[in-house]
Amino acid sequence: MTDDKDVLRDVWFGRIPTCFTLYQDEITEREAEPYYLLLPRISYLTLVTDKVKKHFQKVMRQDEVSEIWFEYEGTPLKWHYPIGLLFDLHASNTALPWCITVHFKNFPEKDLLHCHSKDVIEAHFMACIKEADALKHKSQVINEMQKKDHKQLWMGLQNDKFEQFWAINRKLMEYPPEENGFRYIPFRIYQATTERPFIQKLFRPTASGGQLHTLGDLLKDVCPSAITPEDGEQKTQVMIHGIEPMLETPIQWLSEHMSYPDNFLHISIIPRPTD
Repeated sequence: MTDDKDVLRDVWFGRIPTCFTLYQDEITEREAEPYYLLLPRISYLTLVTDKVKKHFQKVMRQDEVSEIWFEYEGTPLKWHYPIGLLFDLHASNTALPWCITVHFKNFPEKDLLHCHSKDVIEAHFMACIKEADALKHKSQVINEMQKKDHKQLWMGLQNDKFEQFWAINRKLMEYPPEENGFRYIPFRIYQATTERPFIQKLFRPTASGGQLHTLGDLLKDVCPSAITPEDGEQKTQVMIHGIEPMLETPIQWLSEHMSYPDNFLHISIIPRPTD
């Protein structure tokens, strides 16, 4: 892969200032103060909120505590989506800090998966990496790795260790020099205005003539409404890691540098603010 290490570093160390408050109907023994945290964009809510949980459990009656879950303006937040994706999809045009509500009761079974331990997060994360490598290298790279390499990817994410993670992950970002990129690009497109979870299909990084496909080509093929203006006016924004990449950006470069640690490009299509 091309060596734009500063980009990888910027993506890894992206943070979202967040204010957690306890839901007003939770029964407490004394008033619950808000809890402030810089959330890593690349991680998962249930992986980085142990301190939040402990903070609020201190004021709760223990018989009132069941599984913790999070919500933003009435929308339950899916823990198995990376934090940066959740923010881009639901809150990217709001003022900071991001205000998240904490619940310990009435778990929304229809909206959220249960997450009883870190093992559940690890299993989800590794399943995504394996799916991404099936698309990129027919699973050859991930299958040639040892169990300790898989563990190093997970521990790098869990402990926020950039070098530890990328020492292994760079192997997943390589491809034979005679080819112009991966076999297929692992991506998912999420739309704030639909119930559909996400769009995902096979898409090659290069055209049959060898020219590089761009982000614009991908959107034109998979989600044309995202880049086709209505009445001459662009109504949506395309966001990855909180920025709007140029549509001319090669999709192979984006896949190598702007994928989340699960090796997927998570692309949000959101309404453009009308201010």
